[in-house]
Amino acid sequence: MLKALPAIEPGRAVVVALPRGGVPVGAVIAGALGCLLDVIIVRKIGAPGQPELAVGAVSDGAEPRITVNGDIARALGLTAKDIARLAERERGELDRRDRLYRAGQPPLDIAGRTVILVDDGIATGATVKSALRLLRLQGPSDIILAVPVAPTETLAELEPEADRVVCLASPEPFIAVGAHYRDFDQTGDEEVVATLARFQ
Repeated sequence: MLKALPAIEPGRAVVVALPRGGVPVGAVIAGALGCLLDVIIVRKIGAPGQPELAVGAVSDGAEPRITVNGDIARALGLTAKDIARLAERERGELDRRDRLYRAGQPPLDIAGRTVILVDDGIATGATVKSALRLLRLQGPSDIILAVPVAPTETLAELEPEADRVVCLASPEPFIAVGAHYRDFDQTGDEEVVATLARFQ
């Protein structure tokens, strides 16, 4: 992935990772490119009775932004109010992660800078889409989405949201992100906090 990324001017770029799994991947990229590392806190909105099926995603902040996976929402017959109620359930975890990971510090200022958004992989893309739209509102000069693995159709849906997409593998059939790792142990909060501290 590092070779696939364009030349980055030190000090002009920020790596922004989706916690928790994106943080170890983001740390490797930030370390290699000499960039700062930050997180963007977005939570998947799981379908009723199927929490792993992403109906959409919701961001943290005073004015949370909800991104909806329209095909899934329509298939399940979910209204905007239904999705808003499901999103509200994630507010506690969003607030908890914000307090823990940021320790009272504001997000890095990304206005006018190149942002490299990183995750450990993408399945439906709802969380990543929400993150890309939230980052765009903050005025970066450009956004690069960089992930190790994702389905081809999901990448096609995300391409309009980013200025460049870098993905190492798009296997067919795509089963799950974890199927493409030798070791896919869960990243804990402690590892996220320690990793971010190394880049402060």
